[in-house]
Amino acid sequence: MKIAVLVPCYNEEAAIATVVKDFHAALPGAAIYVYDNNSKDQTSFRAAEAGAVVRNESRQGKGNVVRRMFADVEADIYVLVDGDDTYDAGAAPRMIAQMIAEGGDLLTARRIHTDAAAYRPGHVLGNRLLTGLTSLLFNVHLSDMLSGYRVFSRRFVKSFPFTAEGFAIETELTVHAVRLMMPMSEMDTRYKERPVGSVSKLNTYRDGFRILGTIGYLVREERPLIFFATIAFALAAAASLIGAPVVHEYFRTGLVPRLPTGVLATGLMVIAFLSLTCGLILDTVTRGRWEAKRMAYLAIPGPQGPGPQDLDEGRSGSRQRSS
Repeated sequence: MKIAVLVPCYNEEAAIATVVKDFHAALPGAAIYVYDNNSKDQTSFRAAEAGAVVRNESRQGKGNVVRRMFADVEADIYVLVDGDDTYDAGAAPRMIAQMIAEGGDLLTARRIHTDAAAYRPGHVLGNRLLTGLTSLLFNVHLSDMLSGYRVFSRRFVKSFPFTAEGFAIETELTVHAVRLMMPMSEMDTRYKERPVGSVSKLNTYRDGFRILGTIGYLVREERPLIFFATIAFALAAAASLIGAPVVHEYFRTGLVPRLPTGVLATGLMVIAFLSLTCGLILDTVTRGRWEAKRMAYLAIPGPQGPGPQDLDEGRSGSRQRSS
């Protein structure tokens, strides 16, 4: 199998050479691709010097870089890893072997850290909250959804239409696998502190809110009935609270003394029913889109699936045996 290691980078001159050399040692037959995302330092030079194939992506953001990688690189197995030398390259062969053995399309490295400085408490808490929310909304069975170290099959990569531009890409990768019912799993891997001179690009609060926004966007796109039904419920509850005194007064006296309040309550209830109707219609549309994406995914052979060449060889062997 052809293996490609994909390394998105931004200002990682202190770590990128080590990452490239470690993956060359762990996966000797793999091609290492480093995509430089407008670095202001010598990231590209260090990566090329270490033996990587270096390319550039001018649109800023990790999501843009990963989108470009998935479009450009052809392989059977893809290993995606950050260029900050915090992940264990030695675990890559085991990760690939486990994914292939399980017939999976996605394997995520679950970060196990021994150094408190490697995984800051704010990031741990944010990861747990966002992973828990995504698990609740999309029935995801992963404990480290935001890990930057993953292994993909070809059919995952080539069937992945995504829109995230920044660190929300990890969320979209996970939801894509869940929605298409792809087999996926996790493996514990060592997570270490950044080397001296390497600085994290992740902002705990800013990127956390962006990921939260992406989760909301994905709920609207992939689970519209839940999204719009929630809005409908909130509007109906507000209409009931506002309109209850008006209705009570009407039944008691037969009068509507607070007409503007009654009109407001009626308007909110009408909007609530419109929202629910939108959810029901969009749920049908989303199911059609889901079926189309599922068919596109199934059209690509999985890691264990025979290719056309294998089938031709099998037929020729059968003919030779029969003759």
